[in-house]
Amino acid sequence: MEIDRKVKRRLLVTGAASGLINGFFGGGGGMALVPLLRGWVGLEDARTFATSVAVMLPMCAVSAGVYAVNTGIDLSAAWPFLLGGLAGGVLSGLSFRRVPPGLLTRLFALLILFGGIRSVLG
Repeated sequence: MEIDRKVKRRLLVTGAASGLINGFFGGGGGMALVPLLRGWVGLEDARTFATSVAVMLPMCAVSAGVYAVNTGIDLSAAWPFLLGGLAGGVLSGLSFRRVPPGLLTRLFALLILFGGIRSVLG
């Protein structure tokens, strides 16, 4: 499938915004990536979430490398979290097709709202 120049530019800007957020906050680039891919780039819901997951792995790996070089990583805290995250990723990946895209979008919006409220209230 050929992608036109306008969409390519939007994909570049979307990736840059997501990477900046991911780098500044140590994660969360997908919070920007999903709405931008859906609303600005025009991907349908299922492709938006799948593309976001595929893009986040290398983006997080780069961010983790930069953090490891600059500040270090506490591997004793990271390993259990990583194992739980892998299990959750496998479970959600296997059940992804069973969740209606509209529900997935609403759940994602609630997650963003919850995170925003928690951040503001401390």
